[in-house]
Amino acid sequence: MRGLVTALRTLTLLPVPGRDAERFSRALYWFPFVGLLLGAIQAGTGYLIMLSGWKEVAGAAVLLVGVVVTRGIHADGFADTADGFFGGRDVERRLRIMKDPAVGSFGAMALILLFLFKWAVLVKLLSLGLYTWIVSGVMLARFVQVLLASTLPYARRQSGTASGFVEGAGVSHIIVAFSISLVALLIVSNGTLLFAGAAMVTAVFGACLTGFVSLKKINGVTGDVLGASSEVTEVLVWSAGAFLALLC
Repeated sequence: MRGLVTALRTLTLLPVPGRDAERFSRALYWFPFVGLLLGAIQAGTGYLIMLSGWKEVAGAAVLLVGVVVTRGIHADGFADTADGFFGGRDVERRLRIMKDPAVGSFGAMALILLFLFKWAVLVKLLSLGLYTWIVSGVMLARFVQVLLASTLPYARRQSGTASGFVEGAGVSHIIVAFSISLVALLIVSNGTLLFAGAAMVTAVFGACLTGFVSLKKINGVTGDVLGASSEVTEVLVWSAGAFLALLC
């Protein structure tokens, strides 16, 4: 259970009693579970505000709650990754930029575009009552972090915030996280295989896309990249839900 404590403290600002896991990688087993909890909180917020019929505000509220409850750590990672990947000419320079806490022009533009796109997709999902896609996107965004941490090397030579998660991750983490995610998808969709398959395939695509770019840019992953992968996956899964709804 210490892994759950560490996962909650890492991914949220929720006050959690107990001691952290001795190895941070043990928290990875619980990442999809914490994502499911966060997704339920965000979808629940959207549902309550949609009772007023104001879908634009509901979409903004879903985004706001997500940022507040997670302390914006994934959004921050997305901005730092954009700054580093597009602002540095070589690996060392990119890693140095990503470590800088200040947000540069590339990061600011990337965040603005990300949140605008997320908001537009959320408004569509909320107007169609597709709350399960909101929950699933948030949950799978955390599963993707496990996938990348378990398959790619840590990019920095020295230890960093995410090194404890990446260096101890392996196949067992992928198997457990995948199983939890798949079961959760089937539960929230009442056993709909098409829903579960589409959501999972989209999430894996997001992981492959982020991982490929990260390998090309910095030869591995960092905490910022894991955060960026979460943001990319979230918006991709939400978009897949809206797109499928239009087709059906």
